[in-house]
Amino acid sequence: MRGAGALVGLALVGGILFVLAVAPGPVPVPLADTVRVIVGAEPSDPRWSVVIGTFRLARAGTAVLAGAGLGVAGLLMQTLFRNALADPYVLGVSAGASLGVALFLAATTTAAAGATFGASLVGLGRVGAVGAAAVGAAGVLGLVLVLARRVRSAVTLLIVGVMVGAVAAAVVSLVLVWSDPLTAQQYLVWGLGSVDATTGADLPVLAAVVAAGLVLAGLVAAPLTAFLLGEDYARSMGVDVRLVRIAVLVAAALLAGGITAYCGPIAFVGIAVPHLARLVAGTSDHRLLLPATALVGAVTLLACTIAAHPPGAELVVPLNVVTSLIGGPVVIAVLLRSSRFAGAAT
Repeated sequence: MRGAGALVGLALVGGILFVLAVAPGPVPVPLADTVRVIVGAEPSDPRWSVVIGTFRLARAGTAVLAGAGLGVAGLLMQTLFRNALADPYVLGVSAGASLGVALFLAATTTAAAGATFGASLVGLGRVGAVGAAAVGAAGVLGLVLVLARRVRSAVTLLIVGVMVGAVAAAVVSLVLVWSDPLTAQQYLVWGLGSVDATTGADLPVLAAVVAAGLVLAGLVAAPLTAFLLGEDYARSMGVDVRLVRIAVLVAAALLAGGITAYCGPIAFVGIAVPHLARLVAGTSDHRLLLPATALVGAVTLLACTIAAHPPGAELVVPLNVVTSLIGGPVVIAVLLRSSRFAGAAT
C-alpha cells in the first residue's frame, strides 16, 4: 500500500510542479491561464498560448523526460555495480557525447570561414550538435558492449567504463586547447546542462529514446532485484546474468546518451534520485522502485527547473548549479544515514 500511495502522491506533486514550471519566466503567466493552455482550452489572453506553447511546454516536458531517464539510468548503474555512488555517466557515455559535441564545434568553427561546405556545416547548428553527441555516445556504447562480452566481473566493467570516459575527456581537453576561445566558450555553456534549448520538434525524438530506455529497464526489473545480493546469487536463481547486464547497459546508455545529446550533461540527478526513491517507496523491489525512481526524477528536475528560472527575472541560473546545490547535500545525507544504520546494525 505504501508503494502505491507513494506513486500516486509523486504523480500529483509532479503535476503541480509541471504547472509551476510552465508559469514563471520573464513574462509571468497567471496560473489559471497556464492550466487552460496545458489542457487545450483558450486562455484569457491569446498571447499566453504563444508564450507557453512555443517555449515553456517544451522546457517542462524536457525536464520530465530528462529527470525520469537519468533517475532510472542511475538506479540501473547502482544496482548493477552495487555502488551507491554510481551514476548514468559511469560508462563514459556522457564523455563520448561531450567528445562528439567538442569535435563538431571545432569543425564548424574551422569551416565557418571556408567555402560552401563550411557554410552548410555551420548551418546544421543544433541538429548537428545533437547528432554529434548521439554519435559520440553510440561509439562509446558500442565499445563498452564489445568489452562487456569479454568481461565476467561487473567491477572490471565499471573500471573499464571509467577509463574509457577518462580517455574521451582527455581528447575533449586536447580539442579545446587547439580550438579558438569561441569554441571553448560554446562547449562550456553546453556543459552547464539545460532543458531550455529543446524545441517542440525535438520532444518526440527525445521522448521515443527515453521511452525505449525505460521499457527495456522495465523488462529486467524483476531479475535486477536479485542483483542486489550479487551476480553469483542472481545466477543461482536462474538469471541469465550476461543478458541482463547487456540489457542494463543498453538501457542506461540510451537514457544517458539521448538526454545528454539534447540537454548536455546534467549533474547529480542520476546519483541522488535513486536514493530518494528508495526512501519514498520503502522497498528494494525494482518492479516498484523503477516507476518510483522515474517519478522522483521527474519531480526533482522540475523543481530544479523552477529554481533555475526565478519568476519575473530574465536571468537563468545554470541548471547544473541548481542540481549540484540540491543533489550534493542529498547524497551526503543519504550516505551518513546509511553509515549510521550500518553502525547500529553491527
